[in-house]
Amino acid sequence: MKNIVIGRFIPGNSFLYKMDPRTKIIALIILMVAAFMIGTFTQMFIGMMIILFILIIGRISVKRVYLGLRPLMFLLFFTFSFQIFFNTQGEIVFDYALNYSILNFLLVGAIIFIWIVTKKYIKLKLIYFLFTVFISFYVLINLELGDVYRVGQFTVYEQGLETAFFIMMRLIIIVTLSTILTLTTKPTDLNLGLEAVLKPLKYVRVNTEEMAMIIALSLRYIPTLLDEANKIMLAQASRGVDFTEGKLKDKVMQIISLLIPMFIISFKRSDELADAMEARSFVPGKMRTRLHLLTWTAIDTFTIIFSIAMLTLTIVLRVVY
Repeated sequence: MKNIVIGRFIPGNSFLYKMDPRTKIIALIILMVAAFMIGTFTQMFIGMMIILFILIIGRISVKRVYLGLRPLMFLLFFTFSFQIFFNTQGEIVFDYALNYSILNFLLVGAIIFIWIVTKKYIKLKLIYFLFTVFISFYVLINLELGDVYRVGQFTVYEQGLETAFFIMMRLIIIVTLSTILTLTTKPTDLNLGLEAVLKPLKYVRVNTEEMAMIIALSLRYIPTLLDEANKIMLAQASRGVDFTEGKLKDKVMQIISLLIPMFIISFKRSDELADAMEARSFVPGKMRTRLHLLTWTAIDTFTIIFSIAMLTLTIVLRVVY
């Protein structure tokens, strides 16, 4: 949990940190729309290269972005597998008869058991998991042990493969852009930026200031609560609790022992925050003064022009091709 970067601000001094938060929020929305308008693999690859270029010149560690993507690995894998197995449009790319023996399944079961037992001792868990998946598929596809039985047919279609890669790459781009926003923007600046961006909703009687504050506080307290959860897990581990071992019933009891103090800490943090806001004479719906005012610079103008140009280009390419 300590490596999760969602909602976490990392101090820095690159141009991304000096940009107006309004610019970053608007550019994020525009580039997200552009990501959904991309229609070819070449455009998607160019988009990912642009994101990588932004990370490099913005001096943002690629490792931190990877840590932001880690919680979504299961979603990416599930989405990719769903498209591969259930999308039957287009030409057949791969067709394989599933002929296996009981020994094949026993051997794969043994490999999975070894992975479950040894994964906690491996530092590069993702690479170890992918290696285990590769070995399991190799055993199922290339080894015929004992009497072979026909189980079924595994067919991969062109449209399913393309859609799987498209969705996965789109999610990576969107999450990376969101991670850049939270890594380079202070919670107070993010609150001011959200208020400014949502200000037109005031004309339809929406309290944009409170809405922006709720969003900003939610993002701010994600890493705080995760840190508290990590402290509780370490404290319970020092008392002999192991969250990776035990039966299902034991795991449920361990999770409950984690949730109860988390709820108590959350309510305590909420009370402390409410007291701090009251001490600063915060009244919902009343006009407030600002210590720091947002300033618009040339880099903000260039960023908005660049974002609109990317969106326009993707729309034109989508229509033409």
